[in-house]
Amino acid sequence: MTDLEIQRDVPLAPLTTLELGGPARFFARVADTETLLAALRWAREEGHEAVVLGGGSNLIVPDEGYPGLVIHMAIGDIDFKDGGRVEVGAGVPWEVVVDGAVTRGWAGLECLTGIPGSTGATPIQNVGAYGQEVSEVIARVLVVDRESLALGDLAPEACEFGYRDSMFKREPGHYVVFGVHFALRTDGAGTVRYAELEKNVPRSASLGEIRSKVLDLRRRKSMVVDPDDPNRRSAGSFFLNPVVTSAEADRVAALAVAEGLAPNIASVPRYPTASGEVKLAAGWLIEKSGIAKGTRRGAVGLSSKHALALIHHGGGTTTELLSFADEVRARVKDRFGISLQREPRLLT
Repeated sequence: MTDLEIQRDVPLAPLTTLELGGPARFFARVADTETLLAALRWAREEGHEAVVLGGGSNLIVPDEGYPGLVIHMAIGDIDFKDGGRVEVGAGVPWEVVVDGAVTRGWAGLECLTGIPGSTGATPIQNVGAYGQEVSEVIARVLVVDRESLALGDLAPEACEFGYRDSMFKREPGHYVVFGVHFALRTDGAGTVRYAELEKNVPRSASLGEIRSKVLDLRRRKSMVVDPDDPNRRSAGSFFLNPVVTSAEADRVAALAVAEGLAPNIASVPRYPTASGEVKLAAGWLIEKSGIAKGTRRGAVGLSSKHALALIHHGGGTTTELLSFADEVRARVKDRFGISLQREPRLLT
């Protein structure tokens, strides 16, 4: 016997950090795998599409809402085992995992602090920040196959992780993530390899010191959920930092200098990747295309602290937000010939 309860016309905006969008026609909260399977089975038998909602921090809900079943993931088990192993249910708030790891002196998550949302979303997005990616410490991802409704687990290589990307993100109809196992380092040696972080803490800093500094940097950019922050209604970074060839990065830098947008080529932000390509700074491109931090279009706009965050001031619509995003994307394309890709998922 499961605890499946199907609700109707449940508002979704309060369950997202953007606080935008319409209701779910059908809604179910699941706190264990049996209820999750029952919800997926119900949707199939009733002929409805089903999507999973976690912390709502990387989701854009259309104004018309969602016509199928929204499964609110609330599997909340967490177990810190010997040797740096951590087994976490998909519904556990991500900061709980980071806090538990840092408190124990287990390294691998300290730079991923302050990121809102639930643990189940981290492998889907391959969450990363300040020189760390969650894929570096994932041991297994626990999944339900949507077609067979069989439970399984996937090794990291099967997840096909990339920059803010994974097989789960590219094939959303294949699996539902219901848990994640991590393998952390018990030596307590933290990660200080991101330029902005290196300027503020020594490489020998403790995990607690690294975490504290990352939180401080995120707060300065309004990238920590704070009810008193006027920039709080956002989905974090709205656009991915574009990854381009070295030649393309050289072209952008030369263009910026020629048009007086940068004093010299070395001042144009660019970061080499392991693949030999170059990552450009989307926030820099946005500002240099003429859209300043704090720009507002009615109820939506750009954060006053971070050019990568699109925010909702209240009383707005998803249509307004997406229209502004299109404007930002068009300005960057016109100025630099670079196409920005949206990071948060649009619920369709």
